[in-house]
Amino acid sequence: MRFETPTGPVTFDIDHLVVAGWTGRDQEKVQHHIDELAAIGVAPPSQVPLFYRTSASLTQQSDHIQVLGAGTSGEIEPLIVHANGTFWLGLGSDHTDRPLEAHSVAASKQACPKPVGTSLWPLDEVKDHLGTLELHCEIQEDGAWVVYQTGTLSSIRPLTELINSSKLPNGGAMLCGTLGAIGGVREATAYRMRLADPVLKREITLTYTVETLPVIA
Repeated sequence: MRFETPTGPVTFDIDHLVVAGWTGRDQEKVQHHIDELAAIGVAPPSQVPLFYRTSASLTQQSDHIQVLGAGTSGEIEPLIVHANGTFWLGLGSDHTDRPLEAHSVAASKQACPKPVGTSLWPLDEVKDHLGTLELHCEIQEDGAWVVYQTGTLSSIRPLTELINSSKLPNGGAMLCGTLGAIGGVREATAYRMRLADPVLKREITLTYTVETLPVIA
């Protein structure tokens, strides 16, 4: 995959994809997220956090994805890429099949593409102010853009802790967890997301639309 970085374009092979779940730093908010998913039939996790392995081929740099059936939804997440011995920070969406999630979270993570942005920052450039980085996600509903998720990385467990706990290998990428959904987890036709760095005055963006394919019986 090709990414833009502060020092120019780089190309990496991503051979492993990990989706970290239940990574909130505030345990009350983690429980809230568990409860909102329980409301749509998702069983609680066996431990917190969890690291789900999914196919690396799900990672896509695309502004359009196709999913099977209604009820899927995306979530804004910081993305860690471990390549050539260096850790990089980017932006991705853990797009998930919510009806399938009620039967198996692991299977639901495998069912949908995972769109990622086309830019990365060296993790070392932001490690001293990671908690100030901002995540913002809007969704398109009834033709209008609506704020869906917003907050800072201070709400998510330290990324270095997640890297160490997951044992992310060289050639690996990890989606690092998300924020609570304003108005609840739900389907949308389009997403626009950004990871903003208020210290270094820059941002990474990700925008994509969703095409729902019919379920043929």
